[in-house]
Amino acid sequence: MFYPLFTLIPGVHLACIVSANMHTLSQNKDTTFNSRYELGKECESAKRALKREFGLRRILGRSKVVQKLHEKIDRISSCDVNVLISGETGTGKELAARAVHYLSSRACKPFIPLNCGAIPENLFENELFGHAKGAFTDARLQQAGLVKEAEGGTLFLDEIGAVSPYIQVKFLRLLQDSEYNPLGDSRSQKADIRIIAATNRDLAGLVQEGTFREDLFYRLNIVSIFIAPLRERKEDLPILVEHFTRKYSREYNKPIKEITEDAMELFSSYPWPGNIRELENKVQQLIVMSTSPVISGGDVRLPASEVHAEEIGTEYFKVAKKRAIDAFERSYLLNLLTEHRGDMVSAARKSGKSRTALWNLLRKHKLSPKQFRY
Repeated sequence: MFYPLFTLIPGVHLACIVSANMHTLSQNKDTTFNSRYELGKECESAKRALKREFGLRRILGRSKVVQKLHEKIDRISSCDVNVLISGETGTGKELAARAVHYLSSRACKPFIPLNCGAIPENLFENELFGHAKGAFTDARLQQAGLVKEAEGGTLFLDEIGAVSPYIQVKFLRLLQDSEYNPLGDSRSQKADIRIIAATNRDLAGLVQEGTFREDLFYRLNIVSIFIAPLRERKEDLPILVEHFTRKYSREYNKPIKEITEDAMELFSSYPWPGNIRELENKVQQLIVMSTSPVISGGDVRLPASEVHAEEIGTEYFKVAKKRAIDAFERSYLLNLLTEHRGDMVSAARKSGKSRTALWNLLRKHKLSPKQFRY
């Protein structure tokens, strides 16, 4: 199905409109530029800058790994070649594919994603190439396939390693000759599309095993992009957690104001085998289940917490004791102030501590009553 451009990346569509409007103005009014040619160059430069911003802004992070990824996407997007994106599940391969598309000359044309692993083989050819009227019993009307819908734009083939040898032959012809035949139609049709494929499998290994065609692999792998797993870019965790917290706080109308340091430590200690997708799901779960404007380490339940507890058991006794006391104090303060919505008088009365002692504990754990007033 074709999705209009403005529903995906509004800014890119806006860039095209801005460029067109500026060109119109240049025909009707005097400008300070020496020529329309120079104005056109300025318009193109502005359009490229906007597309770059909207194409890359969803790939979040400031690590060297992400910076190099941005640079590579920026460099290859202007070259109309096939791209193979590899990386573990949940690393953001489709985001990278969309960035390549929206930074390319095909940005104002469709981006059509296809999950190759989700379509049965007997339906794959029809889904991809469409069919002619009368091609089979229920084919009462002609139907275009995804290749036709992607005309002029980009066809994104996710999980390319899952396709059968028969479908691989069909892909090879599409890549090699830019031609295909709808089911039941003997006439070939030309395809003006860019192919971006993605996989979480070792395609070179599949070639060695004989389950993936070597010629198709080389056709797809003209330019390759590797998306690093989240465990290799832990410095991006705070940015990602903040982004997902804002996103789901707005969506569920939850006044989450802080992710505490001990919660972030737990996030950092976990290897995230499901990568960014798993992190997003965990943050979403925490927001949904939260009863406090502060998410602390006590709210986070991760397999890494068990490893962390084992490490504590081998520590020097005083260190382990202090860690346990600090964790208890912080958890107690969070629950206490949440219950009394930041009212120090009633909180002190409930806890049996003086307000001065309670204030000292809050300062120790970098908490403020204001965080709990909502």
